[in-house]
Amino acid sequence: MILPIITYPNEILRQKAKKIKNPKDKEIKDLILDMIETMEKSGNALGLAAPQVGQSIRLCIIKLDGKTYILINPKISRKSWKKETTEEGCLSFPGKFIPIKRSRKVTVKALDKNGEEIIIKAEGLLARAFQHEIDHLDGVLFIDR
Repeated sequence: MILPIITYPNEILRQKAKKIKNPKDKEIKDLILDMIETMEKSGNALGLAAPQVGQSIRLCIIKLDGKTYILINPKISRKSWKKETTEEGCLSFPGKFIPIKRSRKVTVKALDKNGEEIIIKAEGLLARAFQHEIDHLDGVLFIDR
């Protein structure tokens, strides 16, 4: 099911999302499928965070180079000192693109869709997407950067 995208200035985008206690709940699994479908139908989006579809929980999805990353309760455990400035867009800000400075490399710890712990080392565009989506879970928007 395609979900409506919440746009700024809706206050849910500013809330710190709640940790997911049971990643194996049917509602979470259904939400993941709906978020993937929503993101794929939205055009050229790289990622989608649950608050952007009205759910203030720590879940985000990133799709890049044919691989889909499902991150439950993600946390950036390491960031590189080296930063890069690149234009970013956001589904919650249709048509708006602004240059954002972010770490070039990150390490992310999260749970996958089965509730198993995963650690992902990312650089470049994938690292940027992780930082952007995890910001959403903390109520931080790219206009704040």
